[in-house]
Amino acid sequence: MTSPATAPGVPPAPPARSPATTSVVIPTWRGRDLLDPCLRAIASQSRRPDETIVVDDGSPDDTAAWVASTFPWVRVVRLSANAGFAGAANAGIRASRGAIVVLLNNDTEAEPGWLEALVAPMEDDEGVGACASKILVHDRPGLLHAAGDGYTTGGVPVNRGAFTADDGRFDGEDRWVFGPCAAAAAYRRELLDETGGFDEWLVSYLEDVDLAWRANLLGYRCRYVPEARVRHRISATAGQVRASYWCGRNFLLVLARDVPGAILRDHWRTILRAQVAIALDALTHVRGEAARARLRGILAGLARLPEALRQRRSVQATRRVPVADIERLLTPA
Repeated sequence: MTSPATAPGVPPAPPARSPATTSVVIPTWRGRDLLDPCLRAIASQSRRPDETIVVDDGSPDDTAAWVASTFPWVRVVRLSANAGFAGAANAGIRASRGAIVVLLNNDTEAEPGWLEALVAPMEDDEGVGACASKILVHDRPGLLHAAGDGYTTGGVPVNRGAFTADDGRFDGEDRWVFGPCAAAAAYRRELLDETGGFDEWLVSYLEDVDLAWRANLLGYRCRYVPEARVRHRISATAGQVRASYWCGRNFLLVLARDVPGAILRDHWRTILRAQVAIALDALTHVRGEAARARLRGILAGLARLPEALRQRRSVQATRRVPVADIERLLTPA
């Protein structure tokens, strides 16, 4: 008797797919105290990564030696000078061997089922190029920090749901998002190879938004995974002033280089209003150190706009999907 699995006209069941190899890459700079709970959380995962790499981004302390002695299962890549998040992340990516590369901030603590949940969509669907974690505020885990990254039609990057209640509003069936926040993100190796990884010209902040733009232009898509939960001590490494500077600078550079012309033409009024509002807000609060840093960043971005526009042609030339497919991922301003 012929079994149903081999009966004529019945396709054989696909072979069981082996789990993809995973590499967790953790850039760190003077983050020894933060790394201890971060790495202990990795050790407690229901699915352990195939390798864990800590990139010491030119720390002036003994971070690298301490990691090597305290967590001997962690591979340490030591940079001689500070390269910023983008440079440190790329160094870890180059050193890694996994088919899926997971970026994780040193100021995070992942819940035990985080990695298993995060990579599952990429193993189940080859159309998933990246996955975004549910990132929660560390000391107030009922608040979201990011349900994936978004980008508005006003040319402003956003953390979806930032500082709103984790009430499940982003956990529905439609989980395609613009991109992942690199504080806790998984990327398929092919995506990183084809895009070249993070752009070190941006140094720190918005390097993940820039990568999401370039991945979307190529047709790679990102899946939000609410079951992959991470708690984040926001700006614990860089500090608010440093973050304000790099955001002020890189908002302009990402907008000038990455956003397709059709979107700029359709939304230029909204984009102009948003950028003016950001600058006016910084001027209004100019007595604050973070606001002054934002203004310095805006001026630095303006000085680099000609270079961003020169790079724009090569970035836009990579697009192989309709602009409408990308615009559907944007958040109304």
